Amino acid sequence: MLRSQRLAEWNRLLQQTKERAAEIVDEARTNAERQLTQARSDAAEQKLRRQQQGERDLQQRRELLKRGQQQIASWDQTLQRTEQQIEAKIAMLVERERNLTTLAARQKAAQDRRSSLIQQTSEQLQKQAGETFADAKARLILEWTEQARAAGADRVRQLEQGQNSAEVAGRARRLLEVTSQRYEGHYLTERLLSTLPIPTEIIDRVFGDGADVMAVIGEVANIKLTISDDRSAVRLEGQDSFGREIARRTLARLIKMGSRSEPDSVRRMATGLSEDLDRETVELGRRAFKELEIPRAHPDIVRLVGRLNYRTSYSQNQWKHAVESAFLCGMLAAELRLDMKIARRAALMHDIGKSLTHAIDGSHAVIGADYARRLGESEMVANAIGAHHLDEPFNSPYALIVAASDAMSGGRPGARHEQEGSHIQRIDDLEKLALGAQGVDRCYALQAGRELRIHVRENQVDDLRAALMASELAQKISDNLVFPGQIKVTVIRELNVVSVAN
Repeated sequence: MLRSQRLAEWNRLLQQTKERAAEIVDEARTNAERQLTQARSDAAEQKLRRQQQGERDLQQRRELLKRGQQQIASWDQTLQRTEQQIEAKIAMLVERERNLTTLAARQKAAQDRRSSLIQQTSEQLQKQAGETFADAKARLILEWTEQARAAGADRVRQLEQGQNSAEVAGRARRLLEVTSQRYEGHYLTERLLSTLPIPTEIIDRVFGDGADVMAVIGEVANIKLTISDDRSAVRLEGQDSFGREIARRTLARLIKMGSRSEPDSVRRMATGLSEDLDRETVELGRRAFKELEIPRAHPDIVRLVGRLNYRTSYSQNQWKHAVESAFLCGMLAAELRLDMKIARRAALMHDIGKSLTHAIDGSHAVIGADYARRLGESEMVANAIGAHHLDEPFNSPYALIVAASDAMSGGRPGARHEQEGSHIQRIDDLEKLALGAQGVDRCYALQAGRELRIHVRENQVDDLRAALMASELAQKISDNLVFPGQIKVTVIRELNVVSVAN
């Protein structure tokens, strides 16, 4: 019973399942047919769209092809016109070349004819004039040269006649007054002492007998140091003012230390101070060019300008003197409408030879000029350096105003001084030393003792002996006298012939 019920239930479920499966199949068939229909419809629409798009693309390509054909046709026409124009131009060029050839032939014939006529005319002119063109040119040049020389001599004569006139003198004084009043500088007098007073107890404590320490300092500074007999001072002997400054600084450092040092330590100390002083010197040179607003010179010249700070002339600091002279010279140049920078440059360098006179014999002006030329300075600047003490001729207005500014700076009130007694004694010693030579008639110390002019008797001294005497007296002065700078010795031998008419 139970089994039959179950069987009946299974059959019923089977029948329901079959019925459901049939419904699903029918539903799936219906959906498939509907999707197929929709796909066919979509495909037809897509085919139609693609067909329409293709027709549009084809139409566009046809239009592009048509326009390209039209453009090609236009290009063909343009090319034909261009070819026609080129052919026409070629024909014109051929014709022009033919004409140019004809003209060149005519021109050459005309030039040949012209040359022939000029040659014939030249020969006729020279024949009629009785001289060649070269002779006429030389004669005219000679005449014009003589005329120019005469005009120049007349102009020089007029200037020489007018230079002493009251008007010119007044204008010159006015120019110098204006220039000197416009400049304001520091007028403190400086002295670079050669004898340093030091208490005896300090000398004994720091230097002892002083031989080894003084020798080391003197070797580094290139001067000689000696202790005075009463052991109260140290004397610095030597022409190198830069070396004396090194020695002064080394002595000051040793005195400040207050105890005796070994020679090697002193050598290192002096060498270090020398290097420091060299750097200060270069900086002073650069400062001078910067203050004057002029281009910097060769480094060696810059160093020489800085070294002037340790050189004095009759108590005037030569670095300040150079800067002061440069400012004054620049103002003179501005008043005279000259180049102010060139004037300042020449005046700043005019005494650089003083930084070298301890190592090179000769006038500091000549030494400085030669040094400036070798280091690339212009001839105008070099001549102004060499001419400011009349060792060279004045070749430009700048040389004259450099000499004037140098005299203004050195001659202003309070610029320089020398003790009257020592100055007179030095002049007297100089003349006495010269008068002691055989054959000397009279002698004069000029330029504040910078030059010794000696007149000899012509019957006792011949020309060769006069030349030897100048050298001997210069050496004798160097060995026996102490003097600043240099002394120029000039021996003059004159032949005086006297005849009396009765």
